Amino acid sequence: MRSYLLTIWNTLDPIYYNFTRLHHVADHDRNKTIFRVRLTKYRGSPVVLEDGTAIRKNDVLLKIHLHNVRMIRELRDIKSEVQRALLLYHMIRDDMQCLSSYLEKHPRRQEIKAVIGITMLNRGTQRLGFETFSIQNRSYRLFKQLTCLLINFIAGRPDRNPPIYLFMSVNRLLNHSERRLN
Repeated sequence: MRSYLLTIWNTLDPIYYNFTRLHHVADHDRNKTIFRVRLTKYRGSPVVLEDGTAIRKNDVLLKIHLHNVRMIRELRDIKSEVQRALLLYHMIRDDMQCLSSYLEKHPRRQEIKAVIGITMLNRGTQRLGFETFSIQNRSYRLFKQLTCLLINFIAGRPDRNPPIYLFMSVNRLLNHSERRLN
């Protein structure tokens, strides 16, 4: 059943991609990374990040989406949850430099305050440089939980954590990527 759902999802994914105004983040060889992104206006509760970046309603953020179909395909044959988590961590970590380059070249770079994501997979996110915040709006949290549960079911992951916001300020992302290059 999971493979049938994955096939349907794989068929519908290009439509979803087009309707959500997502853009692929590519590396130097023009290979697509695991990140797909779009600009968004923040609608949640105000947050202040560790570096002092204050994020308020209507601030422009770069919203990251993991390319779930690709991720599920690449992790499908790995049975160990630990190995799957490590591979996913390395995929994201390795693509962070491309995300940084994408942001540096973005025409609206000066308006973008931070990168935001929503996930139920929060282990290792701090090591990647993200800060986590709970989603305060109950309706939105429930909606995200239902969509994440579907993704987790198709992926065969038992993770039942509540969805959370991931934030990383633009300065932190750019500094983090510079350190990795040196």
